[in-house]
Amino acid sequence: MPTETKRADSAAAAGDPASQDNAARDSGARNSTAAAAEQILGVLLPLALFQPYDYLVPGDFALRRGDFVTVPLGRRLVTGVVWGEGAGDVPREKLKAVAQRLPVAPLPAITCDFIDWVAQYCMAPLGAVLRMAMSVPEALQPERQQKAWAPGDADPASRKLTPQRAKVLQFVADQPPLPATELARATGVTTAVIAAMGKLGLLKQVPLPLPRPYGRPDADAAGPNLSSAQADAAAALARLQPGVTLIDGVTGSGKTEVYFEAIAATLRAGRQVLVLVPEIALTPQWLTRFEARFGAPPAQWHSELTGLARRLTWRGVHDGSARVVVGARSALFLPYRDLGLIIVDEEHESAFKQEDGVIYQARDMAVVRGHLAKIPVILASATPSLETMVNVEGGRYGAVHLPARHGGAQLPEIGLIDLRVDKPPRQSWIAPSLRAELAATLATGDQALLFLNRRGYAPLTLCRTCGHRLQCPRCTAWLVEHRFHQKLMCHHCGFEQMMPPSCPACLSEGSFAACGPGVERLAEEAAALFPEARRLVLTSDTVTGPARADQLMKMVAAREVDLVIGTQIIAKGHNFPHLTLVGVVDADLGLHGGDLRAAERTFQLMSQVAGRAGRGMKPGHVLLQTHDPDRHVMQALKSGDRDAFMAAEAEDRRAAGMPPFGRLAALILSGRDEAAVQQKARELARAAPHRAGITVLGPAPAPLALLRGRHRLRFLLKTRREIAPQGVLRHWLRGQKFPGDLRLQIDIDPYSFM
Repeated sequence: MPTETKRADSAAAAGDPASQDNAARDSGARNSTAAAAEQILGVLLPLALFQPYDYLVPGDFALRRGDFVTVPLGRRLVTGVVWGEGAGDVPREKLKAVAQRLPVAPLPAITCDFIDWVAQYCMAPLGAVLRMAMSVPEALQPERQQKAWAPGDADPASRKLTPQRAKVLQFVADQPPLPATELARATGVTTAVIAAMGKLGLLKQVPLPLPRPYGRPDADAAGPNLSSAQADAAAALARLQPGVTLIDGVTGSGKTEVYFEAIAATLRAGRQVLVLVPEIALTPQWLTRFEARFGAPPAQWHSELTGLARRLTWRGVHDGSARVVVGARSALFLPYRDLGLIIVDEEHESAFKQEDGVIYQARDMAVVRGHLAKIPVILASATPSLETMVNVEGGRYGAVHLPARHGGAQLPEIGLIDLRVDKPPRQSWIAPSLRAELAATLATGDQALLFLNRRGYAPLTLCRTCGHRLQCPRCTAWLVEHRFHQKLMCHHCGFEQMMPPSCPACLSEGSFAACGPGVERLAEEAAALFPEARRLVLTSDTVTGPARADQLMKMVAAREVDLVIGTQIIAKGHNFPHLTLVGVVDADLGLHGGDLRAAERTFQLMSQVAGRAGRGMKPGHVLLQTHDPDRHVMQALKSGDRDAFMAAEAEDRRAAGMPPFGRLAALILSGRDEAAVQQKARELARAAPHRAGITVLGPAPAPLALLRGRHRLRFLLKTRREIAPQGVLRHWLRGQKFPGDLRLQIDIDPYSFM
């Protein structure tokens, strides 16, 4: 790295008085020990940096790897982490000194090692990976405390006691200190009464830590009765042997209750547990089950948390008081004090792949995190990924099996509707046979689900007069009409606009037509067919967070809804005992676009959707509408022969040298100047490696050739399994410059090819 990028040019924090005061105090301490030897250490900053910066450490500072420190960078002070010995490539006289060591415990050594590993494997800036572990900078500051009221020092006999004051004094005598609002509520007085008693010395204020947004689970709480298969699986997992184990269980087999036993064993050992889930919408029912099992809520980690909850949870993970954490993929990078178990629920889900910033696959990184710490990792799924199944077959992972639904419920029967024969009426999307099944199900008082994995009202809006299509101005994507919000929206960059009154191409007024169905249009058709049915649309547009998800799922479970219409957000993890029919409106939707995992993903999604049916005492029935019922994946879904389907998928991938039998890395070159992007792509193509076992495809325009105003070209590097693509890429890209706003994004093990 060039010397100028390794240099910190100023020791003062602009506009940060607290930082300046701390710097001044520490500067005084350094001056008094000027003769002491100064060490050079590398400090990693949570910025897009590939290596730490060197700083001088005064002789009176005792620093070690993981310590949080403030250091001068330019005209400000920033917080970073001591990473190790300095590189020594900057002259000593140009180095600045560490300003302060923060009074918090260091970042755990295993977290530091994990950050190093992820950065190397994903070819991401080391500082950007650290930023994920330091995602709540406020948590490094001294913890705020709330003020509570306790009995004061004044003699009550010397003060005039009203009945209200006497009631408060009687209450606080037998209670721990309480904040004013809670004390007032408990005694039926106003906060003004509390404040007046404080002035009289009848009460006094004492500091209390802020209440944590999680409890302390009871590992010894009694669990439910397990079936023999569940008990055997739970016993195997509760041994807590290091390594990876798959819970391979059909939908409704009780996988959650099985891994709860491993959680209990880990808690009894005094260690922390992490449970990764792919969607925050999955958490409400999971949280209810967890609290019923362990008597207290776990800590949560997802994007919907308030700032205070994030700060308290981060500190709780760091100090060990947060015993169990359930969260989205970013929870993997929290600074666990003593992590003893990782569980990845619905491990096959593509939502575990982070596509922006640091690009990583959370399931795979969870396996690495477990390996580094020598702790068990549990993967759970009814439809495991091909990568996981190959690892089980190769003996690298263990497995426990739950082949039957719990409580005697039966797996649903899956049937295919050939849309070439059983055609829906014009401008409709529900085939006659599915309509009849829906009518029969609703007539018996049972619930039904219509599934279409497409948000909005229609995927395309065009002018009837001239054929003009409404497209996002910043992306190679059509604008999607959302009638619930009265907007046109881009699902890739978030651009929004109102429906124009006239066509921008031919100026025709009122000429726009919606083409194709989205889930909102499907809801409109269902309303016309079944006007008496109580309907609920479940998409990421309506399920806006865990609280809203909990409310909507409870409505379904309480039979306040007859017909659910939803996208993939409804496909997994939910238990609706009165839902007996699932109709998939377009089972072919995920098979388009050339994705190498398209058939696997379709099988997984359709199986998960089908698994919502028949989870109670009544049998379930599933109908998949398809234009190609003879396709291998459709026949596999109908027969329920998952293993045969996955074996065929494995053979196809093996023959093509595709993952998990080969390795892939994607390079996405982008910039606002299309000519500059193309010129740089040609330069990269000329330097591309050519040797046995390595293939470079491209450059080619990305399917989304314009995204957020940036033109995009893609390369795909394919190597044999034994050749690590990272080394090939480092050699290929050595010395390459990306001037202006040109940007090269590297995706190791790509899942998206957009």
